[in-house]
Amino acid sequence: MLLLERADRKSPWPNYAEPKWRATSEQQRGLNQVIKAALSRPNKKAKSDNAPLWAQRRLQVKAATKSAWDAYVRDAFGSDEYHPLSHRGENMTKAGVGYFIADVLDTLLLTGLTDEYKRGRDHLASTLTFDQPGAVSLFETTIRVLGGLLSAYHWSGETDTTLLRLADELGGRLAWSFDTETGIPPETAQLQPSGKPRAYLSSTAEVATLQLEFRYLAKLTGKQQYRKYVDRIMDVMFKAPKYDGLVPIYMDATSGKFSGGEIRLGSRGDSYYEYLLKQWLQTRQSEPELLAEYEAAMEGVKKYLVTLSPNQRLTYVGEIQQATSDTPYFNPKMDHLVCFLPGSLALGATRGRALSNIPPAQLSARNREDLILARELADTCMHMYLDTKTGLSPELVYFRHIDPANGKEAEFSKDDQLVPPTGDILARGGDRHSLLRPETVESLFVLWSITGEEKWREYGWSIFSAIEKWAKLPAGGYTSLRDITIVPPPREDKMETFFVSETLKYLYLLFSDSDSVPLSQYVFNTEAHPLPQFNWD
Repeated sequence: MLLLERADRKSPWPNYAEPKWRATSEQQRGLNQVIKAALSRPNKKAKSDNAPLWAQRRLQVKAATKSAWDAYVRDAFGSDEYHPLSHRGENMTKAGVGYFIADVLDTLLLTGLTDEYKRGRDHLASTLTFDQPGAVSLFETTIRVLGGLLSAYHWSGETDTTLLRLADELGGRLAWSFDTETGIPPETAQLQPSGKPRAYLSSTAEVATLQLEFRYLAKLTGKQQYRKYVDRIMDVMFKAPKYDGLVPIYMDATSGKFSGGEIRLGSRGDSYYEYLLKQWLQTRQSEPELLAEYEAAMEGVKKYLVTLSPNQRLTYVGEIQQATSDTPYFNPKMDHLVCFLPGSLALGATRGRALSNIPPAQLSARNREDLILARELADTCMHMYLDTKTGLSPELVYFRHIDPANGKEAEFSKDDQLVPPTGDILARGGDRHSLLRPETVESLFVLWSITGEEKWREYGWSIFSAIEKWAKLPAGGYTSLRDITIVPPPREDKMETFFVSETLKYLYLLFSDSDSVPLSQYVFNTEAHPLPQFNWD
């Protein structure tokens, strides 16, 4: 068995009971069977034995995309956000910033909705301007609007200079935010900036999730200042003290150091770890310092955050609270957002290559362990769906947990159990809503592309079927849901842009051939906009 041996490094928390996750021999044997099955495929790529079924399911996702788009056009065309129950739109600024349309353009292209794409593209070309007063989220505007424009520019053939001009204009206005003492920007950007930006505490994930977009913009425009802005952020982060590769969820823009005592891979932490790997892949593995930071972080995750639930034996990622104190403790909470991690682990283990194209000897012990953890975590993420009455996941969950320091189980309410009386997943009252988030189907797509295991596609079909059953409106469009433990679940008057940009896109790709968007040639930004890998020279 090729299992990873770790150096027993001194913990930054002497009083913290470390879970110290390890892959088991049984899990290693299971992975060996997956690798053996992948290598036995004659065409060396993931392909279903039932292609007509998946083609039909793919068409159903395309129809869902068209339904979502048509409802938006009917009720809120041109608006940044869409409220389908009240049949209205809403803007982030007075004139709007193309938030919805820019975010979904590449989904329309990739699903073959070319007429719909043209209508959205032409609207942006004729009406959108960023020369307007207003404050916007630097992070959300970068990943959704800038990322969307750049992806649409690429997937439309890299000839639509209007899309690139809009991306350049937006990038130039957002770049004002980087002019701080340390280069760490504030969370809010001004579209008509004046003076210098003021930054104090910024979300770690938000300031570390601008790099793919601005680096690609620099590549396309030749304006290397875009790259320098976001590389400076990474330089500051590289130098800042960490906890065995793990970082708190805030950065102090004055000192350039991480701040606060919360460490998690959910909100405000997630895409920091995601973009360490993806920046390395984006420039074709030419920046080894990014890989080193990513691998150190994943070692920290396995040592301090990953553990098993007591009854269902579910592998999950918890959080650390009070990390700066003498009494840090493990919190058995996992956001749905954390379900990006199985995909990232698999992507890092194979560099986006399918197992069918990798000689087993080229998979290191770390690669194998990461693939094992990816598969285990993805199964847990699916339990967050399959264990509910609706088949949809809550926004976040807690797990029943036995404290390794004293062997006692933490108290919990039986009313929170998804599967009473022995189930380990707990969904508290305020956490039971669903925004139809994409992280799980993202990981399913990556795992299908890399392993070729049919079960990941079947899981995706289960999620899509539940969305169709509970979130679709009779007159078209979809809504978020307030409580997925109730049948039928009450609706929320919102259709998130990421439902179309990410969730439906990943489902469509999951039901497509595994090389429709090759993971060895593209990186998906955190809003599911696939950008090509490139060399700087």
